[in-house]
Amino acid sequence: MTTTPELTEQILQSHSGLIHRVVMHCNNPGSVPDMEEVLQQAEENEWTRLVAAIRDIMSGNRDESILLGLDDEDRVIIESILRGLQDPGTLPDLQADFDSDMAAPGIAGLIHASRSGNAQALHIIANMAKQMLQVGGDMGILAGRIRPLVEGERDAGKLSENMTEKGQKLITDILEELLKLEGS
Repeated sequence: MTTTPELTEQILQSHSGLIHRVVMHCNNPGSVPDMEEVLQQAEENEWTRLVAAIRDIMSGNRDESILLGLDDEDRVIIESILRGLQDPGTLPDLQADFDSDMAAPGIAGLIHASRSGNAQALHIIANMAKQMLQVGGDMGILAGRIRPLVEGERDAGKLSENMTEKGQKLITDILEELLKLEGS
């Protein structure tokens, strides 16, 4: 069975957070502090082949043989991760309806790595900000707050100005994650 372009797009959108996180982790190991928890949760949801393929990629394998034995949905996700590792510009757009519990650790990890001078993290977060800007709403506002965050701004009120309650929670969660990262 071959996936239609519409189905492929739907798969990429519903798994964009995971795809971004795996690419972030591969490009900067340790930048996604809860990566192991995310993979364990996926295994508990019976995505064992997908998790095995992701672990293979995380250990350095970039061979297309990883795709063997995967169903269509898993194949779309793994192909997106492999493309994203080669060119972060190919990563799927982050969802407009974001989950701050999932997004905050990854965004904070990229901000922290960027502050530490990691050029690859800075490149990834710049691409992510472009995508957020296109999504608009809270994500568009957050795109404009990435640079101040990288430069050290930590005033939650200033950073979450003009955001909805959900956007404000995302900013608060990002700041909490940054505190953990900066404290270590």
